Order: sequence, then structure tokens, then C-alpha cells
Amino acid sequence: MTHSKPNKPLRVMLVDDKSDRREMIDFALRDIECALVACVSGDGDLLSAVQQCNPDVILIDIEAPGRDTLESLESVQSTVPRPMVMFSQDDNNRTIRRATQAGVSAYVVDGLQGNRVRPIIDAAVARFQHFNHLESELKKAHQQLNDRKVIDKAKGIIMKQRGLNEEQAYQAMRKLAMDTNRKIAEVAQNIIEAASILSG
Repeated sequence: MTHSKPNKPLRVMLVDDKSDRREMIDFALRDIECALVACVSGDGDLLSAVQQCNPDVILIDIEAPGRDTLESLESVQSTVPRPMVMFSQDDNNRTIRRATQAGVSAYVVDGLQGNRVRPIIDAAVARFQHFNHLESELKKAHQQLNDRKVIDKAKGIIMKQRGLNEEQAYQAMRKLAMDTNRKIAEVAQNIIEAASILSG
């Protein structure tokens, strides 16, 4: 009989200006298979805290997020991206929009209630992963487009200098890439740079 391996608790960092609630929130999180690994205030150094404790999720329980807090969250998201869930009493559309722009995956207009936290966290993690996947695919598509432009330009140089057709020029680059164990786009870039030096 095989036993399924239990899931590791989600490592949670709490951003909360009311430190006296930590014990209550810690207890609520343990009940939903989450481990509270750090608790910092909204005006603390969030980026250093995230880098130090490496949480899976960041929970922000704050009545009204100020500009400094949102800027700190934005800094975290651009440096060490994490799913972020914000519980707030501020239902102002502008605040919600700014929080989302700062990288908050889920904005909940209500206090942090134990029975609702886990499904909200799971939804935020899923949204975060989906967004990261889309961003990765977009970067990949941009890179492929740039590579194609570079390869086409290098082909044109080879065709002109060696009197080859398009297929022959491509095969010459491909062979050089294989012989030197490099990507064809890298070889193409070197050809463009060499041609620029020689013509300059």
C-alpha cells in the first residue's frame, strides 16, 4: 500500500501593522496548512524580509495601503516576484488599481478571516503562475522575433559577399553554429558585427 506524500505547508510572510494579531493569524494559518515564516510592518524593509525568509506567498493585512507600502511591494515584485494577497478596508477603485499595478494578485475588501484565506491564497497563486507563464511566453516570442531579424540580416550579408542563395547562406551559418557549438542567432550577430567593422 502506497501513502501519498503530504504537501509541504505554504510558507507565508505577513505584512501587518498590528503586531498583536500575529499569534491569532499564525494559528489560523496553521489550520489551513500554511506556515507563518515572518511578520513585518507595512513601513518595514519588505524586500530584505522576502529575500531573507523566502516565502511562497505574501499576505498583506492593512486598513489602507499607503504609497510607501505599495512602492515596497512593487520593488519586491520586480526583484523577487511572489504571489501577493492584500486584505484591506479600502474599497477605493484607485487604491485597488494601484495595488494591482504593484503586483498584488488578489485584493480582498474585508478583514483577514481564517475560513476564507486558503481558497483566496490558492486563487492568487494560480493567477500569479498563469501571469508568469504568459510573460515568459511573451519574452520567448520577442526573442524568437529578434533572432529571426538578426539571422535574416546575416543571411543578406553572406549572400552579397559570397554570391550564395538564401538557403545556401542559411546552411553556411548553420554549419558554423554546429562546428562552434553556438546558437545560430549568436553566429548571425557575430557576422553582422564583423561586417560592420569591415565596412566602417
